[in-house]
Amino acid sequence: METSTVKTQKFILKLFPEIMIKGSSAKRQMVGQLYNNLLKLLSRFSDDIHVKKFSDKLEVVTPIDVLVEVRQTLLDTPGIEQVLEALQFDAMETLDDIKVKVNEVMAKEIIGKTFVVRVKRSGKHPFNSTTIEQTVGGYMLAHNQTKGVDLHTPEVTIRMELINNQLNIITTKHMGLAGFPLGTQGDILSLMSGGFDSTVASYLTMKRGLKTHFIFFNLGGIAHEIGVKQVALYLWNKFGSSHRVSFISVPFDDVLTEIFRSTHETYMGVTLKRLMLLASEKVAHEMEIDALLTGESVAQVSSQTLRNLALIDQVTNKLILRPLATMNKPEIIQIANNIGTKRFAENMPEYCGVISKNPITHGSYKRMEREAKRFDYAVLDKAVEDAQKIYVDEIVDDVANSAPIEVIDDLNSGEYVVIDIRAEEACIETSCESIKIPFHKLKTEFKKLPQDKEYLLYCEKGIMSQLHAQYLQDSEDRKNVRVYRP
Repeated sequence: METSTVKTQKFILKLFPEIMIKGSSAKRQMVGQLYNNLLKLLSRFSDDIHVKKFSDKLEVVTPIDVLVEVRQTLLDTPGIEQVLEALQFDAMETLDDIKVKVNEVMAKEIIGKTFVVRVKRSGKHPFNSTTIEQTVGGYMLAHNQTKGVDLHTPEVTIRMELINNQLNIITTKHMGLAGFPLGTQGDILSLMSGGFDSTVASYLTMKRGLKTHFIFFNLGGIAHEIGVKQVALYLWNKFGSSHRVSFISVPFDDVLTEIFRSTHETYMGVTLKRLMLLASEKVAHEMEIDALLTGESVAQVSSQTLRNLALIDQVTNKLILRPLATMNKPEIIQIANNIGTKRFAENMPEYCGVISKNPITHGSYKRMEREAKRFDYAVLDKAVEDAQKIYVDEIVDDVANSAPIEVIDDLNSGEYVVIDIRAEEACIETSCESIKIPFHKLKTEFKKLPQDKEYLLYCEKGIMSQLHAQYLQDSEDRKNVRVYRP
């Protein structure tokens, strides 16, 4: 007897509840935006993926060979509350058809366990949802060795949706990212340092449906910039790649020099943050962006007391969002860990603190006004004028073009050691020596290796390996590192 092989997987996507309570026009616009976002995101995997939209959900049918990639994309897409994996059966005309099919598919799940059947139904049928639940439950109880039906605390819940004559049996339920579809809430410019706070703040606005652009103030040279570009690219790839966003790098070393010249040491930290907001306002105005985003949390550092935040906000008329304002640091770190940015943040240099000597915690408005008048704002204008703007999806090419890293595809062309820098435990097997150093440990572990050997960094897509090779060459002056791309 031949057994049929399942070739496709169906996903039922439940919308974020706040979408469902909107007016009909707003809800229609949000569902349409989510539909378009998914079409763009999923088209990169296969032309055979089909997306259908309804008033209260979306459905995705994907070939099995790209199931893992599609599932992860759905889980990382703002606007989706639940991702349900379902088996679809058509021409379910009668209760007998339904009970037999459900038992055929789900019997193995309830052996030796308590269970309950839950049904959602739409369309015209000669029976209601309760009748389906009772009929299917009774049939399965009679035909399987179970511990019985438990309506309140079952070990297994069998979930189904009957839409006209189409039966969907839910096999797995995942919680999605929730939030609003990206592109429905406008644009925001995130002040990005690459640490815990700014990356989590950026994630939260992306999750809320805001196209989040990044602005970076370079105080620490090419290595810091590459590090921030890495995490910006990671966030965009994971949560926001349905829309193109910009990365703006502003050279702030001359601004820092002018702060040292003009500002009393106790007001340097607050002054630096004020100037970053002023520069961001200028860039946001040119990009027609209404709001700025920071990762500041009340009282976390000296510049983030209520008084000092008020002093900082005086310099701009732009709306400033601070989603972390009342979060504790452990909460922020936990979110960073959950979304995958913790490993970036732990290895990111923090330069703002280097100028905060005896910082004021409750600044004076009058004193701040006097300090601000001594600063030469032509220096700030020049920094904004010299800012470099690229799209986030161009980051790898931008880094490569600034100082191209040689790419090796033939291991027989020399004597190499391949370093697999992927985060997962698996290590690539090659014809030469291969070792495992996850990218977030590379900064500390690479210096321990014998430096008389030639090293090739490897990752799945060649993106992280390119960025980290560039970092090692520029920051650590390691000339014996290249990229392996088979």
